[in-house]
Amino acid sequence: WQETHFVRTTLKALGYRFQLGHPIGEECMAPRSASGDSFVVIDVNGVHEVGLDFCNCETSELSYVQLLRFGWLPATIDNPKTAGTFHVLKYFQLLSFVSKVSAYEFYKALARLSDNVGLTHQKNRYRSFLLMVRIYRHLKLLKRAGKGHDPGGSASTKPGECAVLCPACPQPNINLPSGWKDSNPDKRYLYRLFLGVDANFRLKRKHVSNDKVDPGLGAGWAYFVEEKTYKDYLRKYSDLIPQAPSTCSNHNAVNAERSTRGLAATGVGTIDCARHDMKLPKSVGDLQKGERYVNMDYFFFSSVGCTDLLEIVVSYDIVCQWHVKLWTRMMTYPHKLHTDINSRTLFYFLVPKFHLPAHVKACQSTFSFNFNPHVGRTDGEAPERGWADANLVASSTREMGPGSRRDTLDDHFGHRNWKKTTEIGLSLLRKIGTAISERDERKFMHNQFEAGLHQDDVARWKIELAAWEQDHSKPNPYNPRIQSLTLDAVKHQLAVQEANDTTAGVAYILHDEISASRLLTMGLDLEEQQYLKGRLQGRSNVLRRKVLAWIVVQHLYIPGLSMVRQQTPDDLPGHHDERFKVIDLYLPSSVPSHVLCDRRLPEIEWQLRQAQANDALDELRNALRLRSYLYIDKDRFQRGQNANTRSNTIIHRIEVRVSIAAAKYRRARLALLDLGRVLSKLGVDTSFPELRKKDIRGLSDPDDYLASRGPSEGRRTLSWIWCHLGDTSGDAEDRGLHDGLRIEWCKSKARADRWREEVELLQEEMRRVRAFFEHRAHTWEMRLDYVKRGGPLGLFSDPATLEGRMAYAQRQAAQFRAMRSHCDKLWTSIDTYTQTGTGPIIPPVFFTDDDDDDDDI
Repeated sequence: WQETHFVRTTLKALGYRFQLGHPIGEECMAPRSASGDSFVVIDVNGVHEVGLDFCNCETSELSYVQLLRFGWLPATIDNPKTAGTFHVLKYFQLLSFVSKVSAYEFYKALARLSDNVGLTHQKNRYRSFLLMVRIYRHLKLLKRAGKGHDPGGSASTKPGECAVLCPACPQPNINLPSGWKDSNPDKRYLYRLFLGVDANFRLKRKHVSNDKVDPGLGAGWAYFVEEKTYKDYLRKYSDLIPQAPSTCSNHNAVNAERSTRGLAATGVGTIDCARHDMKLPKSVGDLQKGERYVNMDYFFFSSVGCTDLLEIVVSYDIVCQWHVKLWTRMMTYPHKLHTDINSRTLFYFLVPKFHLPAHVKACQSTFSFNFNPHVGRTDGEAPERGWADANLVASSTREMGPGSRRDTLDDHFGHRNWKKTTEIGLSLLRKIGTAISERDERKFMHNQFEAGLHQDDVARWKIELAAWEQDHSKPNPYNPRIQSLTLDAVKHQLAVQEANDTTAGVAYILHDEISASRLLTMGLDLEEQQYLKGRLQGRSNVLRRKVLAWIVVQHLYIPGLSMVRQQTPDDLPGHHDERFKVIDLYLPSSVPSHVLCDRRLPEIEWQLRQAQANDALDELRNALRLRSYLYIDKDRFQRGQNANTRSNTIIHRIEVRVSIAAAKYRRARLALLDLGRVLSKLGVDTSFPELRKKDIRGLSDPDDYLASRGPSEGRRTLSWIWCHLGDTSGDAEDRGLHDGLRIEWCKSKARADRWREEVELLQEEMRRVRAFFEHRAHTWEMRLDYVKRGGPLGLFSDPATLEGRMAYAQRQAAQFRAMRSHCDKLWTSIDTYTQTGTGPIIPPVFFTDDDDDDDDI
């Protein structure tokens, strides 16, 4: 106080001194000042220089122990000059989890709290703060894993032992019931483990420091694999494992060699729990050159290990390529990475739902979560959701050394796992509420649909579907077996027919070289070329000469068109105009009604137009499938202005292909409508529906996905273009209808089955969550009992240490038992709701009138 105002000062300047090693108020007989009588404490309200005395009595503890018992964490154990309070370290850790603030930004904010004017000299303790944060994270990791109650201490920590496990996933000897291995084969899927494999190319690391200068504090104790063993493995096997080119879609993850300039790691690979979005222990590692098999194999086999589980479902966006020689590659790797594939464990490989439309058609049922049994409503996209959280720290972790980065990401992964654990009660409750209502609705709709079918057909389809689900080499009931005729096939049929007619002397040929079918085939080609030239606003004298030469032949078959074209001289041979103009071709479908035209010409065009429409739909579907892949690639991999510009350019080209294919289909359909009136043919609208703008969408629309507007596969309706079979030959109509009914019945049954399985899986997961929390509580009670007995050789005989360990064990046991109790209360109505599908699913005790109100507003 300066008589008129306050001025900022320090406790040290005011003469206050902190005495360690004694209770507050008790005088130390042999105080020892900190080195140089200069000590800096970092707290939530700023960076402070204080006067500090250590106890130097005969019974005194070491300096760093005195600081720890005072609630301050020293930056070093040897002659400490800086410490951070437990409060500020915990505050920063939680703040970094929630807001992703960097240590630099946080420390600078604290420094500004101490002096926001810059009139006093502040000692920079930023590097010390980094060390304290890292040590604090590591100690909390060990403490929560129970290493403080382990007689072997941190030295006995096993790989992955400090990871937060998923309470809903099957964990042998933790949350599985007795006799689960001998359960009914039809219910064995309830004990499946669902894994999601993926890579993230945003979590890069620059060439900063090295493992010798900046080693990790935990050698593979949580989520990252042990670095030295991993690097030794890569040095030995990187050149031995070939990266075969993709035979599916042009998967960027498989084929691309990403730039490594200035980077020590181009990203990270991971294995997640695919149903609950949690990182698995020892399942994360750095990537060096894109998403190579040799890297992803290591993470996969490291996380799976010698599992006791009977069935494992693996979801990976390039699984159709990756799994082909997986077991062959495994036999090349060290024995510790081997999984006993000859045991009872079965592996199922599927593609995440959003990524599936980018695959070729053959993959879209074989690797589909929607069509394969016993997977519920799992979508396999859990890793993608996890990356949304991790990507927010990418800008700060890319500048870190290797050890600091691994420790930091381990901490963030652990926080996300714990957050998911604390929210799993409400999460599963919401999911099962939706699943029960959808199960009942889909079952009712399927039964209604099935009731209108011939029961002999249904019985046969059930046998076919069951056979395919057991063995994918059997005929796939989800694929159409009646193929539409292509334009090339129709051309061939017409050529054969004309050859037979010529032999019989009844051929319709008025030109020495060009038959009637050849004339119309050429007309369709010229129509397409004129559309493309007009769309691109180009010039083509060559095309014009082709059209005019074709018209000369056309007038032989339809003489009346000569008089019609007299009224449009530009369309006549001999008229020259350098400016390109679309010439009316007057194919039979567009011949004026007053012009005589042999009926055989419209019949030939009818066949050609049907095939043209089918080809146009095939081209449209292929372009939409490629567009879906490009959107996925752009969203996942392309970063920076140059890369995004290239992606947008390629996507624009595909959009042009989509537009061209759609225009071709519309032209063919309009021609078929006109021909149908001429030939008195019905059903064109049914066989070839109108193609509206909203119908031109992929199997999974990228825009809908990114905006979270589009319905999922279990609820949505596909655009008709993906269900259209087209016309075939012979008894096509009846066979095509039967084929379509079989496919729709299979899909309807799959939707009903997946929702039923989802309800059963969620019920089992709820049981496992309760068992997991109870097991954790029991584990901590066992640790408490062990501490009470003093451990081997009286390890826990120190009263203060004994009291602290006992209190922590009791608190942890009470915490997990309270979490179990919370789930019991939250899920009180589940059994009733599962049976009846009515009533409140969330107990009223969890509702309040002002949940969303703010009293201050």
